[in-house]
Amino acid sequence: MQPDLAKNQPLAPPPGGLASALWRMVRQRWHEPAARRALSSAALHRLEGRIGASERRHTGQIRVVVETSLPWSYVRRHAPVRERALTLFGKYRVWDTEHNNGVLIYLLMPERAIEIVADRGLARHIGTTDWEAVVARMAARFQSGAFEDGLADAVDAVSQQLAHWFPRPDGVEAPNELPDRPVVR
Repeated sequence: MQPDLAKNQPLAPPPGGLASALWRMVRQRWHEPAARRALSSAALHRLEGRIGASERRHTGQIRVVVETSLPWSYVRRHAPVRERALTLFGKYRVWDTEHNNGVLIYLLMPERAIEIVADRGLARHIGTTDWEAVVARMAARFQSGAFEDGLADAVDAVSQQLAHWFPRPDGVEAPNELPDRPVVR
């Protein structure tokens, strides 16, 4: 029987350092097949189109990264999910945009952990409470199993902020600096 992410709540890990890490890894591996099925190829294509349409309204760049489990090196050291999001922010070069206004929307599926990482150009305009509101809306969608809808809401919210702070001037074409296709790892 395959686990269902929308219905199964994670069990509490047993106490202890290595035991806790092993339990977290087992739980993530158990949920990995369901996490991979949560976003179909068609859903990823729709999200890619939404990101592309969004980026025609502003000069920012949006990347969506969904992980089905953390690498062992993060689990073993009990690294926070935010650390992983920051690593992927660098790995996928979200920081390397002309206007320093790239945004990473990160989702760790088995733990339903959500992180939004904005580059310094946008971060100076948007406070933590604004991002927390976006994350709360995403989490509500994820609770009902609507992962595509939650990610679409996040893309729209980020796009709204980017269009406000970094609008694309009329008639100005800009290169697409980052791929629009969401990454599922």
